[in-house]
Amino acid sequence: MAEIVVVFDFDKTIVDCDSDNWVVDELGFSVLFNRLLPTMPWNTLMDKMMMELHSHGKTIDDIVQVLQRIPIHPRIIPAIKAAHALGCDLRIVSDANTFFIETILEHLKIRECFSDISSNPSYTNEDGRLQILPYHDFNKFPHECTLCPPNMCKGKIIEKIQESLGEKKRLIYLGDGSGDYCPSLRLKEQDFVMPRKNFPVWELICKDPLLIKAEIHEWSNGEELERVSLRLINKICSAQNADFISSNCKLHVMCVFGSD
Repeated sequence: MAEIVVVFDFDKTIVDCDSDNWVVDELGFSVLFNRLLPTMPWNTLMDKMMMELHSHGKTIDDIVQVLQRIPIHPRIIPAIKAAHALGCDLRIVSDANTFFIETILEHLKIRECFSDISSNPSYTNEDGRLQILPYHDFNKFPHECTLCPPNMCKGKIIEKIQESLGEKKRLIYLGDGSGDYCPSLRLKEQDFVMPRKNFPVWELICKDPLLIKAEIHEWSNGEELERVSLRLINKICSAQNADFISSNCKLHVMCVFGSD
């Protein structure tokens, strides 16, 4: 069943808040963050904030402890585990960063459910502070997409996933933010997009739904995410099973007529 690829955004989709804001707020640096926000891109600001945290004595362990108590709807983990158990290929495409995402997934014991994570690279440097880099190096190789922030075009990531999958595989894309609009536009007619209702991507899609080729299925919370996503997976499975049975019947009829 790896014919189905489910792509999740992370912030406000898997976890129920923005992980960047969560770390900054919980460690008491919201005032500085808000003061610097108008002066630089978000991704650059988050790297700057990691430097500030380090210079004020905050350690990697402090960040990990904050990440481990991030809020998540109780039905998200069962939804992910169910989709994985059904054989779907689960992936994450997120404008957070790899350290935050992997720390949270490992704590929740669902890291193994995901085959790939596309996010802003991050690592602990020799001084022991977290460094966050842009997914796309916008100084050397700008992605030139006017819909996306300079550090990441999710649409280009989705296109690469599509190229690697072939025509038969079907995508289900889940997201909430304005950055999820570009990848939604890249989906094909056999795909599904699940925008979070009353969030930026849903509002952008609602302005002109005809621009979206994929089927649109909204959701509001973790319970609806679980119900809608598993219904779509079962719908695809049922269609694939029907096609398989139909093909076998045709083959059987051909064999019967051919035996004469």
